[in-house]
Amino acid sequence: MVDALWSGRRFRTFNVIDEFNREGLRIEVDTSLPASRVIQALNELVEVRGAPVSIRLDNGPEFIADALAKWAQTKGIALNHIQPGKPMQNAYVERFNKTYRTEVLDCYVFDNLQEVRDMTVDWLYRYNHHRPHEALGRIPPVEYRVKLFPNLYF
Repeated sequence: MVDALWSGRRFRTFNVIDEFNREGLRIEVDTSLPASRVIQALNELVEVRGAPVSIRLDNGPEFIADALAKWAQTKGIALNHIQPGKPMQNAYVERFNKTYRTEVLDCYVFDNLQEVRDMTVDWLYRYNHHRPHEALGRIPPVEYRVKLFPNLYF
């Protein structure tokens, strides 16, 4: 996603969700998010949660980079790129992005990246722990995961 600070300086976000329970796993915020930053963020998630079987991605330059493909291959992770111009093939993250935009990015005027990051961390906690989801039986993502896998801790 792309947005701008009050000064007009643009920034990007890299949003990662778990399609199983709609849990927001990470939102990386910076002025540039090349493949190396995507790999760093994914490595940190893999360290905590283990490697997923696959990752669904759009076709942004950071997601079609050779470095990301090589990283995924070494981790045994399939990269599933959606067809160009078909964002509904990535519906879960598109819905997440819309919610994040309407509840955070469009509601506040940010002076600097740290403000965006701080607000994002707070929002992501509320989203995961307090916000009910229709598809999950009106319970939050973390509660849904704990209900199904009570011995799984992160």
